[in-house]
Amino acid sequence: MKIKINNITISNNSKPFIIAEMSGNHGQSLKKAFKIIDAAKKSGANAIKLQTYKPDTITLNIKKKEFLITDKKNPWKKNSLHSLYKKANTPWHWHKKIFEYCKKKKIICFSSPFDESAVTFLENFNPPLYKIASFENNHYPLIKKVIETKKPIIISLGMTTKNELNELIKFLKKNNCTKYVLLKCTSSYPSKHQDLNIKTIPDIKKKYKCIVGLSDHSIGIGAAISAISLGAAVIEKHLMLSTKENTVDSLFSSDPKEFKLLTTEVLNAWKSLGKVKYESSNDERKYKKYKRSIYISKIIKKGDHFTKENLKVIRPGYGLHPKFYNKIIGKKAKRNLKPGTALNASHF
Repeated sequence: MKIKINNITISNNSKPFIIAEMSGNHGQSLKKAFKIIDAAKKSGANAIKLQTYKPDTITLNIKKKEFLITDKKNPWKKNSLHSLYKKANTPWHWHKKIFEYCKKKKIICFSSPFDESAVTFLENFNPPLYKIASFENNHYPLIKKVIETKKPIIISLGMTTKNELNELIKFLKKNNCTKYVLLKCTSSYPSKHQDLNIKTIPDIKKKYKCIVGLSDHSIGIGAAISAISLGAAVIEKHLMLSTKENTVDSLFSSDPKEFKLLTTEVLNAWKSLGKVKYESSNDERKYKKYKRSIYISKIIKKGDHFTKENLKVIRPGYGLHPKFYNKIIGKKAKRNLKPGTALNASHF
């Protein structure tokens, strides 16, 4: 499977596609949103991703217990769902300016719609693809609406069981969706590294014959690099402007310096995979002369026997291969030999 986005190919054999997730890290400042886009571009990210919803399209403004975040370990504790989404949402009237700014900066811009009305709205800006967030991957009416745009879809799999994933794949196929990417995702914030289970990535690729990646909510860049080594083709990571900021997602976001390191090392990890190859590389071959070989270590006169005292297996590698060492011991020298002479077949 291959997906073409502008001049970029996304596939399991292509260079990793790296997404900088803005989320609510703009802190309700359009100026800051532009700076995050600048940072994403400078870092080497391929795309910037928004979230498109309104508090009233994602939940109800109700103070009942189930609408309140009461878990003491939750980074958004003491908020109601409605108040949290009010802080975190990207105002809809910003979208036109953000899409135009991204076009100017030559970075791909797309979004995660959280209901059907958001899809209709986003189509005004003709995004090249869509993202379905983990919390929405059971929202089949939304997914169907996105499929109808005929744009490629990236889907995060946080909180998704194997049976639910099977149902989702059936739904995609039933609706003739053939261009999709599945992202392994752990929806805890920040995610513990031991909970990421990145070994699932090659299993998803094998079972569902699709492009696979990682949506990473852990701290640092180790998980992303690990994912690349196991076949991830897409990496999504939240980006903020500074570690000193306190935004809704700052606890598990990378600052520009770390994000730049991520893009660099993810690419290095991908290049390092290469192919199955046992032969030396072109650059490596020139070092072969420094491997060990058999050398004369003491003065040898014509007719002397080669012994363990006058032969050594040392570097460099201009002499006979060390595999002949024991066979040469006891043979007679045909001529005088000085220490530092690379042994060859004419010497005995």
